[in-house]
Amino acid sequence: MGTGVMTPPAYLSATEAVKAFRRLELSPLEVLEAQIEQIETHNGDTATGINALTETLFDDARTLARRAADAYARCAATGQEPPPLLGVTVATKEKHGIAGLRLEQGLAAHRGRIAEQDHPVVERIRAAGGIIHARTTSPEFSCATVTHSPMWGVTRNPWNRRTSPGGSSGGAGAALAAGFTTLATASDIAGSTRIPAGFTGTVGYKAPYGRIPGLPPLAADWYRGDGPMGRTVADVALLSSVLAGRHPADHASWGAHGALPSLDGGVQGLRIGLSVRLGDYPVADAVAANTDAVAIALQQAGAELVDVELPWTTALVRDTIFAHFGHILGPAMARETTGTERELAAYTRQFILDAAVAAQRYSLLDSLAMDARMRADLATAMRDTDVLLCPTSAVTSLQADGEYLDGIDTPSGHREHYWEGHLTSPFNVANHCAVLSVPSGLSDDNVPTGVQVVSHPHDEAMAFRVAHAVEALVGFDARPSLQHC
Repeated sequence: MGTGVMTPPAYLSATEAVKAFRRLELSPLEVLEAQIEQIETHNGDTATGINALTETLFDDARTLARRAADAYARCAATGQEPPPLLGVTVATKEKHGIAGLRLEQGLAAHRGRIAEQDHPVVERIRAAGGIIHARTTSPEFSCATVTHSPMWGVTRNPWNRRTSPGGSSGGAGAALAAGFTTLATASDIAGSTRIPAGFTGTVGYKAPYGRIPGLPPLAADWYRGDGPMGRTVADVALLSSVLAGRHPADHASWGAHGALPSLDGGVQGLRIGLSVRLGDYPVADAVAANTDAVAIALQQAGAELVDVELPWTTALVRDTIFAHFGHILGPAMARETTGTERELAAYTRQFILDAAVAAQRYSLLDSLAMDARMRADLATAMRDTDVLLCPTSAVTSLQADGEYLDGIDTPSGHREHYWEGHLTSPFNVANHCAVLSVPSGLSDDNVPTGVQVVSHPHDEAMAFRVAHAVEALVGFDARPSLQHC
């Protein structure tokens, strides 16, 4: 069958693929086989390759793709409506457990551990007809902004293999950029969806807390959230609609399931707040220039730009998030890795130590007060705007195998902790905001840069509306040259 489209099947968006499937112009098996060829040709080894995957499920995926093709033929003949993701490939982050398969999170302490049940996002992808054909890498316990571990090796950015795709959902971002999958799942406690989206030229969504269900007990951490990644805003909206909504496994989950966010409306007459530095983040010139170019394009499209000042320092943000980590994530990691400390990656040991030090310095009550201060600052700054626009990361790239134990060097000097190189964690503190990271251009490192579109609490519709406009205005080509990366 001919595709009827110019985009290679491996890089078709989900929305394009579903239209072609419905018209019987393209088979789900053709897309799957094209992506399998991409994986076999370009994923490579754990030391020098892109290395985005922990496991492939090709045999099962081929069976499901054939069944999906048959289902589309029946729907075409009967007029029935197919499930929203029927035949669409989804690479799931390894932490999103699949019953009967490994659930190791890159940790020696979890080696051989098997998931007893499907994670809610896996359950919903399957119910919507999605095909899980691969599982993606992360750093140990998803606790770093780079993606490498002793268990899975180094994951590299398809745009520039010397650099990282970011973390912790680095495998997801790399797999999307390399044409290994159509959609991907991710998670985000301080930027772990948006950072890799920014560095790989893809789209990542951090939904308002509870909008997409997680698994207890750590789903109760109000900085957390699972979510979708894709190559277009429309694809992310589609996967978000499948994942979101109340679920019995997660008492914090809320809202309708299956509601597709609208992308229409444009930006005419909207007031868009612009903050290139969110206080004093050390934003590289290329990142700032690309962010300013997006802002100017929005202004030319009819939006009113509003300069937004925030009284934050990266030190304040760092102390705030680690006060939080010190009472939940840090102790959880310490418990899960007891007895295997010598086998841990250096960044994991450092994270547990940093969190423990912060817990001694700040009580949980102190942490809540610090969160409240940042939320109040953001509410004040955004009071007269519809959304806030800011960069995703301050730096243009990270080293693929970097540890960043002593902090991060930036154009404006050294910062004490690597989290100070990313403008993402403030919106986990203010975790009821909807935030999308969308591409803003390329840096001199041939690594993409991204901007975040930040909504008021729970205003998903506005975040998607503006992000879609940014995407259309920037016109970023999300396909790197894999032969020369």
